[in-house]
Amino acid sequence: MKIATLNINSINARLPNLLKWLQQNNPDVMLLQEIKTEFDGFPLFDLQMAGYNCEILGQKSYNGVAVLSRHPMQISCKNLPCFSDENARYLEVMLTKNHRKYSVASLYLPNGNPPYNNPTDTSRFTYKLQWMDNFLHHAENMLLWHKNIVLAGDFNVMLTDNDVYNPDLFKGGALYCKEVVNRLKQLTAMGYTDCFRTLYPSKTGYTFWDYTQNSFINDLGLRIDYVFCSPCMADKLQSCNIDRDFRSWEKSSDHTILITEFED
Repeated sequence: MKIATLNINSINARLPNLLKWLQQNNPDVMLLQEIKTEFDGFPLFDLQMAGYNCEILGQKSYNGVAVLSRHPMQISCKNLPCFSDENARYLEVMLTKNHRKYSVASLYLPNGNPPYNNPTDTSRFTYKLQWMDNFLHHAENMLLWHKNIVLAGDFNVMLTDNDVYNPDLFKGGALYCKEVVNRLKQLTAMGYTDCFRTLYPSKTGYTFWDYTQNSFINDLGLRIDYVFCSPCMADKLQSCNIDRDFRSWEKSSDHTILITEFED
């Protein structure tokens, strides 16, 4: 089972790149974040022609998540349960491959930094913490009901100094303060596995490079995209790799693709 995740930063702007990558790599499941379109604007036909069933939770111009699958699936959760949210950030499906069921979610965790024109506004950070708390509660409940779970996407959190090119620039910010780091660490305390870090304990493994300051060329990156899996899936973990080349393609997203493979 090959599962890939990408913050695509507008699916309609990056569709040719996505279709090319899907044809070359043929994942079972592709999880997308920041599709930045509602259902009517989603390129459903193109992706179906590429061999993928599609489920989306869209939003005009912002946010939005999607799951593409070569296997039958049905939506089990749109946005986090028991959490009122006008933003499209969480889509969970149940899919079946070789008579085995998998619970898979694409998520786009809030950034949390204040607006540039109002640096004292903490409302976005408060929202981020509330979102994380509800996500953690849901993730813990999932372990009671499902064996094969994958939670993946753009988490907008760095866990360690190895996950950021210059930790001093980000410490105390909404992506690398103790409140968010400690919350994300709760996933592993519950029993979930950070697939990349488990296989590569000290490797940098950046998944995001800003468009400014020649960040990609100078490798000024962050690891903010993750694949977390349940204990049963961790036993089947074979690989977790970052396709750095994808970030170098023309009209690329500012993120690149994280690909994880599990034994069927």
